[in-house]
Amino acid sequence: MPAIMSARLKIWLKRLGLLLALPVLAVIFAIGYVSVKIATYQQLDDAAHMASKADYLKSIARAAPDKAPDLVVILFDDLGYGDVGFTGNQIIATPHMDGLAAKGMVLENYYAPAPVCSPSRAAMLTGRLPPRAGLTHVPFPSGTTFDRLNRFFGNPVRLPREEIVLADILQAVGYETAMVGKWHMGDHAGSLPTQFGFQRFFGTYYSNDMNPFTLVSGTADKGEAISHAAPFDQTQLNRLYAESAERFIAEAATDKPLFLYFAHNFPHVPLYAAPSEKGRSDAGLYGDVVQGLDDTVGRIIAALKQRGRFDNTLILITSDNGPWWEGRGFGRGRKGVSFEGGIRVPFIAHWPQQIKPARSAALAMGTDLLPTMLDELNVPPPPDRVLDGKSIAASLRGGASPHEVLYHYAAGTLMAVRSATHKYRDRKAVAYPTDPVRLPIWQAHGPWLFDMRADPQEAYDISMQQTDMAARLKAQLDAKNAEMKANPRGWK
Repeated sequence: MPAIMSARLKIWLKRLGLLLALPVLAVIFAIGYVSVKIATYQQLDDAAHMASKADYLKSIARAAPDKAPDLVVILFDDLGYGDVGFTGNQIIATPHMDGLAAKGMVLENYYAPAPVCSPSRAAMLTGRLPPRAGLTHVPFPSGTTFDRLNRFFGNPVRLPREEIVLADILQAVGYETAMVGKWHMGDHAGSLPTQFGFQRFFGTYYSNDMNPFTLVSGTADKGEAISHAAPFDQTQLNRLYAESAERFIAEAATDKPLFLYFAHNFPHVPLYAAPSEKGRSDAGLYGDVVQGLDDTVGRIIAALKQRGRFDNTLILITSDNGPWWEGRGFGRGRKGVSFEGGIRVPFIAHWPQQIKPARSAALAMGTDLLPTMLDELNVPPPPDRVLDGKSIAASLRGGASPHEVLYHYAAGTLMAVRSATHKYRDRKAVAYPTDPVRLPIWQAHGPWLFDMRADPQEAYDISMQQTDMAARLKAQLDAKNAEMKANPRGWK
């Protein structure tokens, strides 16, 4: 009898061992599967359209005409619609930007192409909505945890090399080009700033909250390398960026137009201000940082005036998305969401020879920048790809918007359609956070229709009252979804 029990015990122990081993084996298998998927991840480029890109840039190559304007695009990171004086802020002093606004065009319905930085930047520089530009998510430094997650889920980790950015075109047509500041479209060879038309670069590949935060400098002929290693003292960022911009403007040939893309990391968190910048604002450290940004605008203006072509310089100032943890957006929502607070951003266009002082309600989006410059310079668009943006050259001179509607994307999903008078938001999840619970509840709501004239805060759904308008905008949303499904990258 004891022998039988001993045998049974051995059998049960063996079974128990197998049961215990199964979870261990499952974990080992899962780790192996994830590791292999990450290690073998490869973001491929489209060889045919890379060749087409090269042919296009060769076909438009020429010396810039004498009347071609200098172009300076100043893009701030997470600056809110209401964080500047020319949109009504009275506790943050931005005299340099306000001065440009008083003598230029302020677009009051200007939208970032996405509610987070990388897709917004890619769309702005390519003239294509984020899914078209092939960058719908935020890349992280290679080898970090979030980079591995992007790779595991097959998300893009860099701007595809076949994309054509504004600097590619302007360099081809005779501009001297430089970028200062935050790239944030990947740190991979082939997709770096000096490989996308910028002859000079000084800045960083990522947001200032990502590690290691280093500054990089380089040229198109010599490549890029770290110039300021981590840990970097970000209280020096304003000074270094301003000096780099001033140096490029001073050294640029006076017989050729220049293009400066000045993409500052602030007021993205963490916030830093130099000792001389602290305590100047009634809006705390955030206000001090924004006033420091305005100081850099003043230095760029002074350098442009010293160059002697200021009256024929187009200066554009805007933000990549709405404010994050601090800052004053417009209406409902903040960075990361497709409500107005996440995507409606400040915008100034200053060009003394061409633009008269005015404010306009014309609809516009960051995707319009590249088509507008094609229009201004009489350069044909690339023949092999769809440009989602439209020229707002007439809008900057007081004309109507070229857009019947704007399409608002987030993480590659079409969330809403905005007409001149209304905004239709599809039925999507909306976060319900409660203090001090860390995880919000996500519930689907909608579809919603907002009257943007009477209710710019997006507070009241009127889809039941204005059924025809809701149906019309829903039809446009559905049609856009069908178009993007059929041709997501917009190749012709």
